[in-house]
Amino acid sequence: GQLEESGGGLVQPGGSLRLSCVASGFTFSNYHMFWYRQPPGKGREMVASISNGDHATYYPDSVKGRFTISRDNAKNTVNLQMNSLKPEDTAVYYCNAHWIGRDYWGQGTQVTVSS
Repeated sequence: GQLEESGGGLVQPGGSLRLSCVASGFTFSNYHMFWYRQPPGKGREMVASISNGDHATYYPDSVKGRFTISRDNAKNTVNLQMNSLKPEDTAVYYCNAHWIGRDYWGQGTQVTVSS
């Protein structure tokens, strides 16, 4: 299976970006989907998740109210809408698919928040 992210870039503080991740080679609807990020020199952290069944979502406090994850099983796509971006949101953002011990990762897309 493969995941391919897109939509990263440079944005000013307070701005918005929408990341997309397209899946192929596996049954997308079976998988829980996640967005992770890895800031420069730091570890990887989960910033959003959406379940496979009822599409329940979860966000850590660091992004709650600013980020929104969504999925379209018909298009094998998961999106991350990021609003009110802050410099501390600067990171490489990764898409992840997880189900019963199987994991797929994308190559990552860079998000830089700077004036």
